[in-house]
Amino acid sequence: MSYFAVAVGREGDEWEASEVDLDAVADVEDAAEAMREAFPDADLTLLFVDADDEYLTVMRLDNGDDLRTFGSDAEYASQSRLGEALLGDLEPEGTEEIDTEDEESISARPTELDAEPVGEADVLSDLGVPGSTLLALCAKEGMLPTDVVAEVAKTIGFTEALEDAIGS
Repeated sequence: MSYFAVAVGREGDEWEASEVDLDAVADVEDAAEAMREAFPDADLTLLFVDADDEYLTVMRLDNGDDLRTFGSDAEYASQSRLGEALLGDLEPEGTEEIDTEDEESISARPTELDAEPVGEADVLSDLGVPGSTLLALCAKEGMLPTDVVAEVAKTIGFTEALEDAIGS
């Protein structure tokens, strides 16, 4: 299974992004170390992993510590070594957070998920992406993981750094 990983770090009000190699990652602590190495002085580091345009993993590291993780589908853990390393120890996320009455959420929101999200969907809530929105983005028909990351980047404010890192 192929993947693309990008780390995004914020120091003060400035965002930077960089592609990250996760080939040697054996567990979440190795992933956290890769995040620390990418942005050693960051107040906040995010890692987005797109696996085969099907699965999305979002990891968050605050001040180099306090690792939190969200995965769009538990199936990723059974599909690859990297998926097992990143999501293998996580419990399914409750999907009752999808609010079909929330006008500020994205349009054409699904009311049920075909996947089994794991971890903490609210991993980006304080940055403007509530758990219900992240779940809805991941479940929206036609949305690829890269589309979800682009929407998150636009909301949080690191689109330019992301585009510079991936060469868009």
